[in-house]
Amino acid sequence: MSDPGKAGDLLAQIPKGDKPGGAPVHLWNPDFCGDIDMRIARDGTWFYLGTPIGRKPMVKLFSSVIRKDGDDYFLVTPVEKVGIRVDDAPFIAVELRVEGEGETQQLRFVTNVEDEVVAGAVHPLRFELDPQTQEPSPYVLVRTNLEALINRNVFYQLVELAVPREIDGVAWLGVWSGGEFFPIGPLPE
Repeated sequence: MSDPGKAGDLLAQIPKGDKPGGAPVHLWNPDFCGDIDMRIARDGTWFYLGTPIGRKPMVKLFSSVIRKDGDDYFLVTPVEKVGIRVDDAPFIAVELRVEGEGETQQLRFVTNVEDEVVAGAVHPLRFELDPQTQEPSPYVLVRTNLEALINRNVFYQLVELAVPREIDGVAWLGVWSGGEFFPIGPLPE
């Protein structure tokens, strides 16, 4: 369904709140109302009917009600659930703040919609290698089932912070945050 009025109807149903981290969408179970023509590109740009949504407050509002069930993404309000497309991850980590050092280091990520998380057991980092290009795609968990793709300049900051550590007899390069070690990749032999 790509009804141009659908996004406006959905906006009217989103509860207004000042709490960071989104609405309690995990508690809402409305009927599925179909898909709308909304897409989040890999670079974090939101599109509606093929046009970029240029108003950051509107993007932040929509991002507050996104939920991932299985492999599918939805915008969820107390009365409506609509499907959207996400090219990679719904958020982009655009800033890194480093507090402390070594094993007590805290890595605080800020997303393009101003969510903040400290990497650790609750907000783990993961790194995937593209099988064709061998380019890494780094992610941090922001909310339940919702990750932020870590943008390139923030990833370079992580690499600068990386330290070696042996895991199961293999030397890895990784970063510490929140008392957890997150391996980025094996050290070359």
